[in-house]
Amino acid sequence: MNKSIILISLLLLFNSCANSQVNDHKGREELSNQTKEQKPIVAGAEQTNKYLKLLKNKRVGMVVNQSSLVYDKHLVDFLLEQDIKIQKIFAPEHGFRGNADRGEHIASEIDKKTGLPIVSMFGKNRRPTDEQMKDLDVMLFDIQDAGARFFTYISSMNEVMEACANNKKPLIVLDRPNPLGDYVDGPIRQEGFKSFVGMHAIPVVHGLTVGELAQMINGENWLEEGKQCELTIIKMENYDHNMHYSLPVKPSPNLPNDLSLRLYPSLCFFEATEVSIGRGTTFPFQVVAYPVPDFGDSLFIPQDIKGMQMNPIQEGKVCYGVDLRNANPDTIKFTLKYIIDFSKKINSVGDTLITNERWFNLLAGNDILLQQIKDGLSEKDIKKSWEKELLEYKKMRKKYLLYDDFE
Repeated sequence: MNKSIILISLLLLFNSCANSQVNDHKGREELSNQTKEQKPIVAGAEQTNKYLKLLKNKRVGMVVNQSSLVYDKHLVDFLLEQDIKIQKIFAPEHGFRGNADRGEHIASEIDKKTGLPIVSMFGKNRRPTDEQMKDLDVMLFDIQDAGARFFTYISSMNEVMEACANNKKPLIVLDRPNPLGDYVDGPIRQEGFKSFVGMHAIPVVHGLTVGELAQMINGENWLEEGKQCELTIIKMENYDHNMHYSLPVKPSPNLPNDLSLRLYPSLCFFEATEVSIGRGTTFPFQVVAYPVPDFGDSLFIPQDIKGMQMNPIQEGKVCYGVDLRNANPDTIKFTLKYIIDFSKKINSVGDTLITNERWFNLLAGNDILLQQIKDGLSEKDIKKSWEKELLEYKKMRKKYLLYDDFE
C-alpha cells in the first residue's frame, strides 16, 4: 500500500512539473506574440538609412502630399534639412496640402513655406511632361493610398512610372500600409473601361501596397508599349496583410477616419447617384440617405464645408436613411448591400438610382454590374459572377507581394 501511495505521489509530481512547463511555454509564447504585436510599423519614409544615400547629390522630384510624413515631420522638410536638392513637387488629386475637393482642378504654384515649385498632376496634365522631367535625376513617390481601385493616387503613380520610363529616370517608392490590405474583393476592371478611376485590371479592393502595385505594373507590362520603370521599393518593417491599420493622417478630405476608409469601396458607387453618402457633413462615407422620410431616420442636411466639400449632393435638404457611424471598422468588408437596397427603395418612389451610368460603369470597371442590379440579382449571385476572375487575380497578386499575406 505504501508503494502505491509513493507511486501516485510521483505521478502527481510529474504531471505538475509537466503542466508547469507547458504553462511556462505558453506564457513565453503569448509574451512573444504580444511583443511582436506591439512592434510599430516602420513606413518606408521612416527608413531613412535605406534611401538618403540614393538621393545624395541628385536632383530630386517628389510626388507627395499631406500624408508624406517621416514620423511627425513632412518628408519635404526632412529632406531639405538633410541637404537633399529638391527640384520640384508634383501634386496629385486634392493637392500638396490635401485640402482640395474631389475632382477639383489643382493649379501649379509655388509652395509658400519652402519656395519650391508645385507642379499639378490633376489639372491640364496628369503625367509629368518630358520638359518637367529634364532637370531631374530621380523621382521619389511617397503617398498614402486608400486601398481601392478608384482612389486616384495609384493612377498618379502609374503616370509617374510612365514618365520615368519614357525619360529613363529611376523611381523610388517609399511604401506605406494599405488600410484595406487584409482582403481582396470586387469586380476586375475590364477592357474598354480604363480611366483615371480604373487604370489597371485589378479588383475594387486590390489588397496591395503602392510598392507591391508598382511591381505588378512593371511585371505585367502595363506601361505603354511594355516599357519598364527602373524601380526601387523601400519596404516597411513590421507590416503584414493581416493587419488592420489606422491611418495617422487622412488620405483625402472626405475620408476622415478608419470607418470611412473601410466603407469607401462599398459606398463609392453612390457617387453616380443622387443619394447622399454624407458629403457636406463631418461624417462622409459613413451614412447613406435620400430626401424621402420613409427611407429611415432624419440624419442630416448636407451643406458646403470649405476644405471638404462644396456643392454636395442634396445640399440644403433633409436626408433620411442608414446611419453606419456605430459600425466596427474591423468587421467591415466590401459589400453591395447598400447599393442594392437603395436601388429598390429609389425604384419604389418612382425615381432612378443611377443618374450617371457612364460614371457608375467606370467605377465598377464594367457595364455588367449595373445591369445585374437593374435585373434584381442578389449580392450572392453577383459576387459569384466574378469569383473565377478574382481567383485568377489572387494568383497573380501573390507574385508581387512584399509582405506576409492574409491567406
